[in-house]
Amino acid sequence: MSRKTRRVVAPMRKRSFLALGLILGLLLAAGPAQALTGVQILERVDRNLEPGDLEMYRKIINIEPDGKKKEFVLWFLRKDKDKIVTLFVAPASEEGRATLRLGDNMWLYIPNVGKPIRITSMQSVVGGVFNNADIMRLDYSVEYNVTSLGEDQGQHLLDLKAKTGAVAYDRLKMWVLKKELVPTKIECYAATGMLIKTIHFKEVQDVGDGVVRPAVMDTDSPLYRGYRSIMISAKLKKRSLPDEVFTLNYLPRVKGLR
Repeated sequence: MSRKTRRVVAPMRKRSFLALGLILGLLLAAGPAQALTGVQILERVDRNLEPGDLEMYRKIINIEPDGKKKEFVLWFLRKDKDKIVTLFVAPASEEGRATLRLGDNMWLYIPNVGKPIRITSMQSVVGGVFNNADIMRLDYSVEYNVTSLGEDQGQHLLDLKAKTGAVAYDRLKMWVLKKELVPTKIECYAATGMLIKTIHFKEVQDVGDGVVRPAVMDTDSPLYRGYRSIMISAKLKKRSLPDEVFTLNYLPRVKGLR
């Protein structure tokens, strides 16, 4: 290399090193991407599963050990984080029944029976493995605190503890997809540590109004061996309704809103 060429190349190398040093300095100053906390992940899960005030349809299929099935179709209404109404659409024998949840309190309305009756979270208005708390679920972040955040099988793993004794399950273990921030599996435990049931979330898709979430929930329980229950969500629409709809007096008139 001639002396003249060396004089040209040397400054170019110097400028390249300076530019590289500047880029590295900016990257170091920016630091690593801020990871989500367990609380933030749980809040995103809630928002992705049920984004605000809405209506949707849910089909619940109860499957017995001998293969027999019983199906129910419910129209589901939700407002804020603690108001839920469901209306039985099918089968015909159940049509017109409705349930109301306000916070920890739940009621069942049966046409021609009189005033709504109180029901509990661990009972089930449809039988099967899903209980009333599963069908009329509040946001997880409303009922549970995050006690730890880990990783398992490439997913977030959240340990959740019930905030009060009124919650159906004392503790949950929740596996969450990192990109979509929706659950794939939840194990539900009693205060004794006994596994009550496992809920599997499947078929992540647009269930309506641009909401991408698992369309299918499939549950089984060691307490009901051989039995399964499946819940399929569809036709989700964002809809805001007045508080009056979420009252005991309005339950007989809910069907008029469909």
